[in-house]
Amino acid sequence: MTSSKTKTKKSFWRIADSFEGDKVVWIIVLMLFLFSLVCMFSSTSKLLKGEMTRIDLLRTQLYVVLGGLVVIIICYNIKNIDFFRKLSVIGFPLSFLLLLLLDIRINTSLVKAIEINGAYRILSINGVQFHIFEVVKVAMVMYFAWALDAYKKGKLRGPEKDIWKKVLYIYAPFLITFVMIIPGSNSSALIIGFLMAVVILIGGGSKKDMGLLALAGISAIMISVAIYYVSDGKAMKRIGTAISRIFDDEDNEKKFLEARKGSLEWQEALDAMRQPVSAKIAVHEGGIFGKGPGQSTQRYVVPDISEDYMYSFIIEEYGLFGGILVIILYVSLLARGSLIVRNCGDNIFAKAAVAGLCLLITGQAFLHMFVNADIGPMTGQTLPLISHGNSAFLCFSVAFGIILSFSRIAARRIEIETLKADPLMETHENLKGSLDELDAFDSGKQFDEDGI
Repeated sequence: MTSSKTKTKKSFWRIADSFEGDKVVWIIVLMLFLFSLVCMFSSTSKLLKGEMTRIDLLRTQLYVVLGGLVVIIICYNIKNIDFFRKLSVIGFPLSFLLLLLLDIRINTSLVKAIEINGAYRILSINGVQFHIFEVVKVAMVMYFAWALDAYKKGKLRGPEKDIWKKVLYIYAPFLITFVMIIPGSNSSALIIGFLMAVVILIGGGSKKDMGLLALAGISAIMISVAIYYVSDGKAMKRIGTAISRIFDDEDNEKKFLEARKGSLEWQEALDAMRQPVSAKIAVHEGGIFGKGPGQSTQRYVVPDISEDYMYSFIIEEYGLFGGILVIILYVSLLARGSLIVRNCGDNIFAKAAVAGLCLLITGQAFLHMFVNADIGPMTGQTLPLISHGNSAFLCFSVAFGIILSFSRIAARRIEIETLKADPLMETHENLKGSLDELDAFDSGKQFDEDGI
């Protein structure tokens, strides 16, 4: 009689086997969720308001994680790929509308553009805040996956000539989106622009397409720089911020040491160096094994450690091992994504969507890590599914849900190819004969018959 313990084990693995999506991606998602909960619990006191405790903060983040998990499960259970294809059509119109509301600085009782650190990136809709650039990243990846698939199949409406269809559905959306993001964030414009170009390339874009898009992007940047200088810095202020971060050779540390303590010059130098220097200190103090959960000291110095500098916090508390584990998770996602793409067959939409979303997640993760290690200028990009940010968390949850849903295609294709392939083992008759020979060999009969 089978014990209850054995039944429990079997039922557990039966539940695990029932998931059709890529199980490695599922593990990555759950690991990132756990990192998010643990890190948010001990990372910063900035989010504590009024009489809130860290337990309250953990509870709030748990709600966000559960919401993200629900989003992933909903997307995962949508088995009809045509649903995603039809929904992707509105990716560009939605992005255009949201970016337009930001650029015109809308300010109504229902919808309001919010300025943070001199940039408009957030829309408050009926009191609920959305980081628009995070929405645009996912929306535009899906839009271009649809547009390229429809173009290859000849399903795009409009002008008869293919070149004008490309202009209308590919070139124009790329340039419009890129230009509309620049006033709010140069780094986001470059990231989204790069992502859109990669998706176009994966979807079958030619070298000519890449050249034209690159030329359009460079032209847009040059025009934005010209507007900044002509307006004497009053317009395109984020361009000025980018220029100062890239070309400013001012030694803030020297300025801080030489200025009179408490002076405006001293305070400006301190503010300029506080976050990047403290992030490097956190990485240095973490060592190999880290200080342990809740033992970070730099969380009291870096205001945005739960967002822009989450990776340095992870290393400070969990050491080099914790940092490497996070890297392994994102690299594993990229590896599994490439496997899913290879097994999507001729489905251009699925290939472009999965590749674009995987590159979005891993690319932003490594850009975040580079900034934390002081490699390149600060970009303000969060660590996907770990850093604080409700709208960003949910957007990346949508991305993971789509990847898992599309991984079903790859799983079915692998299963079909396995059934069509020649059996790796011999047939029953041949196998029986081989086993008889093996028995004879073991008993010594084979030696007697051969006279050896």
